[in-house]
Amino acid sequence: MGKVGVVPKPLSLPFDPIARADELWHRRWGPVPSMVAITSIMRAQQILLAEVDAVVKPYGLTFARYEALVLLTFSQAGELPMSKIGERLMVHPTSVTNTVDRLVKSGLVSKRPNPNDGRGTLASITEKGREVVDAATEDLMAMDFGLGVYDAEECAEIFALLRPLRVAAQDFEEA
Repeated sequence: MGKVGVVPKPLSLPFDPIARADELWHRRWGPVPSMVAITSIMRAQQILLAEVDAVVKPYGLTFARYEALVLLTFSQAGELPMSKIGERLMVHPTSVTNTVDRLVKSGLVSKRPNPNDGRGTLASITEKGREVVDAATEDLMAMDFGLGVYDAEECAEIFALLRPLRVAAQDFEEA
């Protein structure tokens, strides 16, 4: 269980299609650096999600389910209210329910009523969930979460470059 998966790759194009789109866009509508930037970001997201999902798939996980397990391991008691999971992962409550329900079916998480909130539900990571998240994390770290083409400094630059976008979206309050 847990071998780093090989993502089937389409045939490489003899040119950079995003750079080509930028040239054509420039000719038709003028220079718009944000178009080439967003297209590159969206393509990078596709590449990274495919690579990461291939690694966690043998564990019966998607990256979204992996993130939920990691979040539960970070909590002191190994459990969090469903509403808090959605808030921290920045996803809709329906997505949290779907994610946690799949983790429950896999025996990686259990659910129970929240004693501090009569209407709420707590999700708790199981021992099997802890074992799976640890093994999947080892595999993801071994492939640098798909970012092995960048060194630590470049990864920090990417984080810093994208942070203002997240601040502007009000993901969090900047200190």
